[in-house]
Amino acid sequence: MPERRRIPTLPARPTDRLPARLAALRTPADPGFWRSPVRGARFTAVLGIVLLVGLTLVFVTGLLSYAAYNPDLDPVNDKTPGKGWLGFYLFVWPTGPHWLYRLTQGLHVTVGIVLVPVLLAKLWSVVPRLFALPPARSVGHALERLSVLLLVGGALFQFITGLLNIQLDYLFPGSFYTLHFYGAWVFLAGFVTHVALKLPQAVRVLRSGGTRRGGPDTLAAPDPLPATLSRRGALVMVGAGSLLLLITSAGRSFDGPLRRIALLTPRGGTEQGPGPNAFQVNKTAAAVRITPADTGERWRLTVRGPAGELRFSRAELLAMEQHTAALPIACVEGWSTSDQLWRGVRLSDLAALAGYPDSPPDVFVESLQRSGSFRKAALRDNQVRDGRSLLALEVNGAPLSPDHGYPARIIVPAAPGVLNTKWVETLTFGEL
Repeated sequence: MPERRRIPTLPARPTDRLPARLAALRTPADPGFWRSPVRGARFTAVLGIVLLVGLTLVFVTGLLSYAAYNPDLDPVNDKTPGKGWLGFYLFVWPTGPHWLYRLTQGLHVTVGIVLVPVLLAKLWSVVPRLFALPPARSVGHALERLSVLLLVGGALFQFITGLLNIQLDYLFPGSFYTLHFYGAWVFLAGFVTHVALKLPQAVRVLRSGGTRRGGPDTLAAPDPLPATLSRRGALVMVGAGSLLLLITSAGRSFDGPLRRIALLTPRGGTEQGPGPNAFQVNKTAAAVRITPADTGERWRLTVRGPAGELRFSRAELLAMEQHTAALPIACVEGWSTSDQLWRGVRLSDLAALAGYPDSPPDVFVESLQRSGSFRKAALRDNQVRDGRSLLALEVNGAPLSPDHGYPARIIVPAAPGVLNTKWVETLTFGEL
C-alpha cells in the first residue's frame, strides 16, 4: 500500500489572526471594557451622599454670597443683568452678625475645594454609564441621562470657574459673576433632577450592603482585574485628598500659622509683615494706579445730599467725632482677615451732614480708582444706619496704608470686601 504523503502545515500569518483579535477588542460601550475592581454601587452611593450634602451647602452659600451684594439696590452692584425671576429669593442683606459674610463665603469656597477629589472620584465611578448603549431606553431613562449631562457639565463648569477665580486666573470669557451665577442654576436643574431619581436607589444600596434591590451590582466590573486596593481603601484615599486640600487652603481665612500653610491659595502661604496694616489686601494702590498725588494734601471727600455738596479734607474728617469698630475683611475669593480695629466717622453722621439727620438713606460710593470692577458701589440704608459702618481713617491705631485705602475707606459689618470701597472720593446719599 503506497505511503501517504503528509502535507506540512504552514504557521499562521499575523494577518490570519487579525479577525480573532478584532473580535476580542472591546469598546467603552461594552461593560467588559471597564475592569477596575473598585467600582461598585456602594462605593458610588457613599460618594453620592457626601456630594449631596456638600454641594447643597456650596449652592446655598453661593446664593447667599450673591444676595450679600444687594444686587437689587443699584445697577452697579448687579453683575448679572437680566437675571429676572432667578433673583426671586433676594433679600436685604443684614449687618449682623458682623462675621456673617466671612463665614458663608469661607464655607462656600473651602467646601468647594474639599469636594474636588470626591467629585472626580464620583465621576470616575460612573463613567461606564456614560458610554452605555442605547443612549435612552425609555422616557425615564432619557430624563435621567439629561439630568446627568446638566449635572456633570454644570458641576465641572462651576468648579473650574470657581477654582480659577480663587487663583485669580480669569481665563474664561466674560464676567465671572455672570458666568458663575447662571452656571449655578444650570447645575441646580441637573442636581435636583438627579437627586430625585437616584437618592432612593442610593439609600437602598447602602441599606442592602451594595446590591441594587437585592439584585446584581450593575456598577461592578463583570470581569475585574486582580484587586490592588479595596473599595474602603479607595474611599480613604479620596478622604485623604480632601483633607490635604483643606489643610493647604482653609488657612487663608485665618491669621497666624494656619495662613502660612495655605499654600494653594494666593492669599495664603506668606506673611504680610509687621505693623498695624499687616493684613491681607486684594488690590494694591499701585495695581490700580493710585498715586501719592491722588491722596495727598489736595484730596477732598465730596459728600452730596439735600444739604448740597460738601467737601472735607482728611484733617477736617479727623476733627469730627471718631468711632471704632472691630470688623474683618472678607472677599468673594474666600479669604478673610480676623477682626481689625477700624476708626473713623460714622456713615450715619455723614448722612446727617448731607441733610438726613433722622433716617439715613442709601449711599452711592465712588472711589479714586478709575478702572476695574467695583470702583463704585451702593450700600443699603440699613448698612448706613449701623453704628459700626464707618468712613475709616485709621486701622489698629495707625493711619491707613495706601494699600488699605488711604486717605479714607468704607468699612461695613458683614459686607463683601468689594463693597468696603477703598480710596473714597465721593459719597452721595439718597434713595437708590
